[in-house]
Amino acid sequence: MKKKKAKLKLKKQAYYILAGFVAIIVMIILGINFYNDYKYKQTNEYKLTEKGYSLEESKLINSKLSDENINTLLNEEKNEHITNLLNQKYFLEKNLDSYLTYIEEEAEEEIDYTDVVAIVNVHADNKWYAIELETDTSLKERMNVNKFYALSSDYTPENLVNIPLDYSYGSEGDNKLIDYAYEKFLDLWQAANDAGYYLMVTSSYRNYADQEEIYEYRKSTLGERKADETAARPGHSEHQTGLVVDMTSKTEPDAESFSESEAYKWLKENAYQYGWIERYPEDKTYLTGYSPESWHWRYVGIEAATVMHEENITYDEYYAFYIES
Repeated sequence: MKKKKAKLKLKKQAYYILAGFVAIIVMIILGINFYNDYKYKQTNEYKLTEKGYSLEESKLINSKLSDENINTLLNEEKNEHITNLLNQKYFLEKNLDSYLTYIEEEAEEEIDYTDVVAIVNVHADNKWYAIELETDTSLKERMNVNKFYALSSDYTPENLVNIPLDYSYGSEGDNKLIDYAYEKFLDLWQAANDAGYYLMVTSSYRNYADQEEIYEYRKSTLGERKADETAARPGHSEHQTGLVVDMTSKTEPDAESFSESEAYKWLKENAYQYGWIERYPEDKTYLTGYSPESWHWRYVGIEAATVMHEENITYDEYYAFYIES
């Protein structure tokens, strides 16, 4: 009898020990879950979901924005534009406030977020020439010159070489290019010639004074607004870089109709392979500030030209995302 009682007592003790052990484990698990839940509620991801963003949106915001910008979002009502902007390939966080300002002040009812990002990235949310940035000439063929980036009045490219009259109109020495751009022009010219097109340069390097004369003449005869539509202001002309040729072909010499030519179509498809790009393409005036110029071609190097061709972007967009950023 005593032995039986002793066994029962041992069983009870074992049961209590086991129950206590289980209780401790349950408490530990509950404690861990409580702690993890507490910690998660301190995260930006959770706080963003509390603001009305979906879990997927919260993860996107966390992956794209700094803590500073996330904290700004957490202190405001949910912004319906944020994730649409973040999903754009060329989104730049430094421009977030400018994107939102542009949408608020300029965007139409149907917002094209791709255009918003592109316009702000290239500074085209400003009026043309409203800001003046210094061109970084150390970038060589990747320098940017447009209606915001300017060259100094005394900038002259080094190692300019004459384009022979075999490839250019005018008199000997009228047309010049930087030597390395000229070498690639010859490669382009030969490839075009092999395809049956004889390219001819109509204009190339112009110094600051030359551009100033052209611009001031048009301004005096057409007025400033029209002059700005048809010519760059001095310092803002790509021709001053020594990296540009205006060209047509022997069979289609007229610049204004060159866009209808077979030579132009060939250039559109092949020039990038030799580092040359159409600088002011059709339907991109809102980004470049210039009407289409099928005759204006710029040397940027094969790598940059290939990216632009594959992604169908202007040099302004390329520069903003791949260099300036």
